[in-house]
Amino acid sequence: MKLITAIIRETQLEAVHEQLIKNEIERITVSRVSGHGRQAKEQIYRGSKVKPSLIPKIKIEIAVNEEFVDITVDTIIKAARSSNGTGDENDGAVGDGKIFITNLEECIRIRTGERGGSAI
Repeated sequence: MKLITAIIRETQLEAVHEQLIKNEIERITVSRVSGHGRQAKEQIYRGSKVKPSLIPKIKIEIAVNEEFVDITVDTIIKAARSSNGTGDENDGAVGDGKIFITNLEECIRIRTGERGGSAI
């Protein structure tokens, strides 16, 4: 079992969610978060240019069995990657996000007490 955590742009949430559902990945958790990576977005505040230290993002968490890891990751990448108009499959831009895959030691369904992959 794995826990897939994706940090994406707020504007990409709907596209990612739709694609996950099309690929029968329906059990997800979504949170609004803020963070800072390489993305630097200058804003004007009271006449001065400032770079905000934290940028609003969306965090998606999905617990999956091993056979769903690749399809889940590929779906998120395709839906969340921004296009720079070149038509290259590797376009994208700084700030598109990150995906983390971690081992999930145990999953327990509270309602039934069921454990493991079948509880996902």
